[in-house]
Amino acid sequence: MRVDEALAAAAQRQQVFADAVIAIAVTLLALGLPVPRGDTNAELLASAGEHLDDYSMFCISFVVIFLRWSSHHRVFRYVVGTDRTVGLLSGVWLFLLVLTPFTTEVLSGDGAFQVRFGLYATVQGLVSVTFLFMTRHVVRTGLARDVAPSAVFSHAIGGSATSAAGFFVSIPVSFVTPWAYALWAAVPVLAGVLARARRRAAGLA
Repeated sequence: MRVDEALAAAAQRQQVFADAVIAIAVTLLALGLPVPRGDTNAELLASAGEHLDDYSMFCISFVVIFLRWSSHHRVFRYVVGTDRTVGLLSGVWLFLLVLTPFTTEVLSGDGAFQVRFGLYATVQGLVSVTFLFMTRHVVRTGLARDVAPSAVFSHAIGGSATSAAGFFVSIPVSFVTPWAYALWAAVPVLAGVLARARRRAAGLA
């Protein structure tokens, strides 16, 4: 699209605001980490071991938030305009991301694993779906630069779809095994492998 300075400035402000909110989400995530306690080395290590699940969930959630931010940055570096729909979807997307520290804390608790897991996976699945719709809207309404590589947007849409699938599919699987976490990574990885295989097959045809 032809760059309108006012719209470009609005899009840039939106990007800065998103960066700030994501930084706050990561800070809240870190603030929820339990501090190990003990008067001796053995007691301190034992205390840290008791909170191993909390530390593991922090690492997982940090990676999740980082990947969200990275995808948003790759797409919106080419966005030179905004509208009400983009603003609304951005607000929903950021709201769901800010919920991540809370859902991480819930998931780290004891008992009722399926409900805790389902809450976390549902929120993350909705984050992916919201970003998918936001990216599709940007493409459909021509809010990106004319020189923007189409692969950036197709990758973001495809990645969001497979990410959402991984989170949503893991919910019923969690009733069978606590290793349903693995689907969060396995589904996107498998989808990527299949996509590359299809591209190679098309190139040989």
